[in-house]
Amino acid sequence: MNADFSAQREMMIEGQLRTQDVTSVPLIQAVREIPREVFVPGRRKSLAYMDEDLEVAAASGESPARYLMEPARFGKMVQLAAIKPSDLVLDIGCATGYSTAVLSKIASFVVALECDPSLAETASSLLAELDCVNTTVVTGPLEKGHVEEAPYDVIFIGGAVDYVPDSLLDQLAEGGRLVVVIGQGNAARVHFFVKEDGVVSSRTEFNAAVKPLPGFKLEKGFVF
Repeated sequence: MNADFSAQREMMIEGQLRTQDVTSVPLIQAVREIPREVFVPGRRKSLAYMDEDLEVAAASGESPARYLMEPARFGKMVQLAAIKPSDLVLDIGCATGYSTAVLSKIASFVVALECDPSLAETASSLLAELDCVNTTVVTGPLEKGHVEEAPYDVIFIGGAVDYVPDSLLDQLAEGGRLVVVIGQGNAARVHFFVKEDGVVSSRTEFNAAVKPLPGFKLEKGFVF
């Protein structure tokens, strides 16, 4: 089975990442090293390398179902962040920890933020199993970030949001980048934020319809 997953991982790299112009050598190597199937529960493991968002936790109460982002979109967003080996990264909405594991291979240290205590426990356990020692998993509201470890060189938000709170932008270091999908469905776009001389600017990069994260919904009637 492991050999089969290894083959699927290579097919994902060649057929999904490279065809979307994901060419960063450190990123490709990180994806090659991290077994995505480990982060997928139960019978869904066989679907781990499909080119789609993959559910890893069912909806509960007000919280939506949680997903691993489809590989091509994830790869393009991480590449856009231009993570350096010296960077401190905040991974918001880590779910079972796959994104954190990949990011840990290309960054100095990754703080993984998860609002669901059960998912956070799973992520922490899996990251330890894979010897991702330059990571820590913390719990709390995703929209608040994790100010205790700020400022961050990179903030990666692993799902779609309605808006980016100022409190997150305040946690960027000078020269820091934040990458996120804003919007839903066909209207969703990847946005790239950067802090230069203390001022945060942003630009729109490309279309990306991914599943939403809890905590970032605008209230009806709210004017942003």
